[in-house]
Amino acid sequence: MLVMRAYELMVIFDADVADAAIQKHLKALIAETVEADGGSIAKVDNWGKRRFAYRINHKWEGTYVVLEILLPEGKDLHTVDRALRLADDVVRQKIIRLPEHEATKRGLLGADATA
Repeated sequence: MLVMRAYELMVIFDADVADAAIQKHLKALIAETVEADGGSIAKVDNWGKRRFAYRINHKWEGTYVVLEILLPEGKDLHTVDRALRLADDVVRQKIIRLPEHEATKRGLLGADATA
């Protein structure tokens, strides 16, 4: 049986980037890499444009996107993290591995998981 790990990835894109370009980045930088490792993206939540608490790269706003990702045990998101760090349109990114109880509560792992 394949054991899956759940991750949450938040990406903040530059506010000047169009929605079509954001979708292209999500597909090229994240989805293709995750699927190549045998994982899947369970949920994509686009929060839209939000104001920063302080200026980042001379900007006051960014577009926030949160993804819930499932990967087989032994795989990680280092490749995705590196690609996001090198992307010019990405202001910040944060990856966390969800604890099993939180992933189960969200329906990502366990008997009630759909993935």
